[in-house]
Amino acid sequence: MNLLEKLIEFYKEDPKDPFNIYALATEYQKTNLQEALRLFLLLEQSFPDYAATYYHLAKLYEKLNDKENAINTYKKGIEICTNLRAHHALKELKNAYNELLFED
Repeated sequence: MNLLEKLIEFYKEDPKDPFNIYALATEYQKTNLQEALRLFLLLEQSFPDYAATYYHLAKLYEKLNDKENAINTYKKGIEICTNLRAHHALKELKNAYNELLFED
């Protein structure tokens, strides 16, 4: 059984565990960007305080050449991480956001 199959199994066993959704979405980024997007959006909707979502979702939007959604996702993640006092995630989000803004 490969990693993707194991993660699908974990997700089926406990679809309400945000880590299972996050891990599966992250793995799908390697092979199926639309499925990764669907899962990250599910994670964002179901578990809005799951801080790691926002960095990876915004990066996925960047990969899909959707700069507007990437910027909005970084902003939302920055706000949430500020409120949660999730300093490490906040720093990563701010750095990635600034890189995106000033890449042109």
